[in-house]
Amino acid sequence: MAALADDLLRAFAILTRLPVADRGSDAAGRCVWAFPLAGGVVGALGAGVLFAAHQAGLYGLLAAGVALGAQIFVTGALHEDGLADVADGFGGGRNKADKLKIMRDSRIGVYGVIALILVLGLRWNAIAALGLAEAIVALIAAGVLGRLAIVSLPVLLAPARPSGFGATIANPPAAALAGAVLIGLALTLALLPPIQCAAISAVMLVCAVVFAWLANKQIGGYTGDVLGACEQSCETAILLTLVAMA
Repeated sequence: MAALADDLLRAFAILTRLPVADRGSDAAGRCVWAFPLAGGVVGALGAGVLFAAHQAGLYGLLAAGVALGAQIFVTGALHEDGLADVADGFGGGRNKADKLKIMRDSRIGVYGVIALILVLGLRWNAIAALGLAEAIVALIAAGVLGRLAIVSLPVLLAPARPSGFGATIANPPAAALAGAVLIGLALTLALLPPIQCAAISAVMLVCAVVFAWLANKQIGGYTGDVLGACEQSCETAILLTLVAMA
């Protein structure tokens, strides 16, 4: 039980800025089973802020913006940073080495800016387009499956670099992978009717496979930035799917 608790805290330390544990990489692969739980908590935080905003008289885009801001604050814009780096690298690099170099550059380029505007804008508007109860559920479900998508890439690809966060979760234990899938799907099914659960799970899987194909074509594998970009893409697609099905 102590090991499971340590894994859970390590997952929160990796995926958020909560000072709950050491972010060391020695057990990163072992703790991937808890990634969907961490994503669900981030989603629940955004849902709680959304509810509070409604109670304070803020509705629509204002409430959605506050909720989105709370999620970005607690994660330290970790996944958004990965999205911007991947857009700049994939869009501006001429070859694998050039793309990886750009992705490590802390400066942001036009491709990164455009990617952030599009993805944040879509998430913002999707949250606002749903009713309060539907948006609360959508935020949690998208958080859960978005982090489950992160777990899928080390199964589909090899790390593009021998170091970095991407390399630390390569070849995660089979039990950890199975745990992530079971927890992710169980939480989603507990939140949504079976049809919606199946739809967004399928959307997540398709997005992850497409992103894996793109990353393999561009840089021959995945990096930590690719994991973040995949999470953002999947989360956005899930929110849009739930809006379409509402």
